[in-house]
Amino acid sequence: MSTLAEPIVWLVQAGGPVLVVIALVAMALFAMGLERGLYWQFVHSRRRRALVARWVARHDHASWSALTLREVWTSELIGQLRRPLPWLKLLVGLCPLLGLLGTVTGMIQVFDSLSLTDVNQARAMADGVARATLPTLTGMAVAVVGLLFTTRLEHVIRREDQRLHDRMARAVEDANA
Repeated sequence: MSTLAEPIVWLVQAGGPVLVVIALVAMALFAMGLERGLYWQFVHSRRRRALVARWVARHDHASWSALTLREVWTSELIGQLRRPLPWLKLLVGLCPLLGLLGTVTGMIQVFDSLSLTDVNQARAMADGVARATLPTLTGMAVAVVGLLFTTRLEHVIRREDQRLHDRMARAVEDANA
């Protein structure tokens, strides 16, 4: 057997196929987090500078239409940061449910195997329950980490929204000074 497939085989044996699905969800969460970090570092900062420069280049900064335009521009830019939040929240909410599904299916297998054999029922029950609860533990752990990341991302977005408005106002003041 190849060394690449061994961890997947172990996962299926330890917690069932649901544990593999939870691992895939965890990888999707990690990939989305990595994408947001790269987006912040390379794309958002460049777009933010371009937006501030475009705002400073305007002649009108005080009229209602200018302020509305500024709000629309900042909302579009912040909206790009918020784009993956619903998906992240969906994946975070899905993890405990997948864990529960893995536990229920594992317990069904335990009771099914216990009904077929009478030998060492206590030991088989303990092993089966331990194996069946592994998906719940994994699902909850992935959900907690995903929730921490999602909460942090929401905080960063709110802070960036305020800072963007402040930068645009300060840039106009500096340009007029």
